[in-house]
Amino acid sequence: MRNRINLTLPVELIGRINELADRKKLPRSAIVEAAVASFLSPDHADAREAAFARRLDRLTRQVQRMERDLGVTAETLALFIRFWLSITPPLPPEAQAAAQAKGRERFDGFVETLGRRLQKGQSFLREIPNDVLGGPPSGIRE
Repeated sequence: MRNRINLTLPVELIGRINELADRKKLPRSAIVEAAVASFLSPDHADAREAAFARRLDRLTRQVQRMERDLGVTAETLALFIRFWLSITPPLPPEAQAAAQAKGRERFDGFVETLGRRLQKGQSFLREIPNDVLGGPPSGIRE
């Protein structure tokens, strides 16, 4: 049993349906029926779900890499601060001005070096071997 349905479509789409019907020598209703059946088929939903799953897997790996990099960065900073605090003796008041000037000079050099590395796309975290970091999160290749 078949039921009739009336619908309106954009002129461009009707033109494409007419072209395909002429080329394949099929009635327009058969082409529209096949398109609707394809759209409603479970295969279409499965393919869409698989595409979403692949994208979610990729996003998960990216988040795992960011989490690992953030952990390495935080630990590096914490170790540096501990080391710096443990080896840096307090300065007498008369040496503080010179130390601050030297500190500004060193910081400016650090910022310049950082800027150059970032412009070149270099990353300290990429220089650390994966075996030192316990390997990349599952499936991640650098």
